[in-house]
Amino acid sequence: MAPYLDRHLVFPLLEFLEQKEIYPVADVLAQKLELVAKSEMVDFTMDIAKKINNVDSRFSDEELKKRREGVVAKLAELKAETEPLLGIVLDQERVKQLRAEKQFTLPYLAETYQVTQKNVLSLYDLGKFWFECGNYAKAADFLFHCRALFTSLNLDRDKSVSVIWGKFASEILMQQWETALEDMNRLKEIIDSRSFTTPLQQLQQRTWLIHWSLFVFFNHHNGRNGIIDMLFQERYLNTIQTNCPHILRYLTTAVITNKRRRNVLKDLVKIIQQESYTYKDPITEFLEMLYVHFDFEGAQKKLLECETVLKNDFFLVACHEEFIENARLFIFETYCRIHQCIDISMLATKLNMDKDSAERWIVNLIRNARLDAKIDSVKSHVLMGSANPSVYQQVIEKTKGLSFRSYVLASNLDRRRAPTTEA
Repeated sequence: MAPYLDRHLVFPLLEFLEQKEIYPVADVLAQKLELVAKSEMVDFTMDIAKKINNVDSRFSDEELKKRREGVVAKLAELKAETEPLLGIVLDQERVKQLRAEKQFTLPYLAETYQVTQKNVLSLYDLGKFWFECGNYAKAADFLFHCRALFTSLNLDRDKSVSVIWGKFASEILMQQWETALEDMNRLKEIIDSRSFTTPLQQLQQRTWLIHWSLFVFFNHHNGRNGIIDMLFQERYLNTIQTNCPHILRYLTTAVITNKRRRNVLKDLVKIIQQESYTYKDPITEFLEMLYVHFDFEGAQKKLLECETVLKNDFFLVACHEEFIENARLFIFETYCRIHQCIDISMLATKLNMDKDSAERWIVNLIRNARLDAKIDSVKSHVLMGSANPSVYQQVIEKTKGLSFRSYVLASNLDRRRAPTTEA
C-alpha cells in the first residue's frame, strides 16, 4: 500500500500496527521515525526518537532544535512572501463576502488589494509547507483558496491538480469524509477526462486515487456503495488488474458486506478467478472456494482466516462482525440451493457456530422472511421450500441485458461498415 500513498497517509497505518502489536513495537517505531524524518514535523520526530532512544546523530536534541528553528524561519519567510493575500484569506468573513459577490479572483484582488501572481504561488507553497508540518487544517484552508485563484492563472496542469491532491490528503487526515468525497470525485473527473496528458499518467493517477480513496470508502456512511460504483467501471478494473490486484481484498469485502449490491457478485468472482495467479488472500479465496469450487469445508477454513485478516487490516477492522455475518449467510444460501434437508448440527459446523446459536440464527432468517424454509425440531433438520420462479420472472431473467447486447452488436456492425463507407 505504501508506495501509492503520501507519507502522511502512511502514519495512521503505522499507528494501527503499533497498537495491534503485530510486529515488534521497536521495528514499527523505527519505520515511523524514518518516515517522519523526511517531513517537517520536528516535534513529532523528537517524541519518537525519545521513545526508542535513537543514537543516530540526525535525531540528537541539538540537530532537531536546529531543524525546528529552520522550520520556524521558513514559515516566517513564506508568510512574508504571501502578504497581502494572507491577510485576506485569514479573514473568513471577508472571503465569504468576496465569494458571494464572485470577486474572489486574482484580477479583482490585484486591483483592489495589490495581490500579485507571486503572492498566490507563495500561498500554495505555504499550504504545502503547513501540510509537511502536520497542520492539515491550515493546509486544507490555504489550498482551498489556491484552487479558486488558480483558475485565473495560466498554470501547468500538474500544479493545479496537485492543489486538489494536497487538499484531499488534508481532509482525509482530518477525517472530514464529506469534503474528502467531494475532492475524490473532483480528482476522478479530472483524471478520467480525455484532455489528461498520457494514458500512462492516467494509469498512475488512477492507481493513487484508488488507494487514497480507501480512507473515504471505509469511513463514509455510503462508502461501500461508492467503492463498488467506482471500481466496477472498466477503466478502474483495468487499473486494478494492471497495477494493484491487492485492492481486490477491499472490493470483495465491500461486496460481501453490501446486501443491496449482490448483482455484481458474479462479475467479482470472475475477476478473482482471472487474478488468482497474481494475488489471493483469505477474503478472495473465500468467494472462490464457495462459488467456483463449491468447497464448503474450504470456505469454512478460509472464513476463520478472514477473521484474522479483518481484525488486522486498518481499513477493514470496522467491518469484521458485518463481514462474518454476511459470509455465513453466503455459505448457508449456497448450501441450501444444493440440499433440501439439512442437519442443523452439520450446518453449525460449516458456519463455525455451536448448534444452539446456529438454530437461533436460522430461525431469525426464517422469521424475517429472508428464507423459504422451516425447522423440524424433532429431527433437528432444516427443510427447504421448493418454490420455483414464476414464468414472468424466468422471462425477465432470460431477457435481462438483451437491450445492452443489441446495442453493442449494432455498434460493432457500424464500426465495421465505416471503412467501407469511406472507401
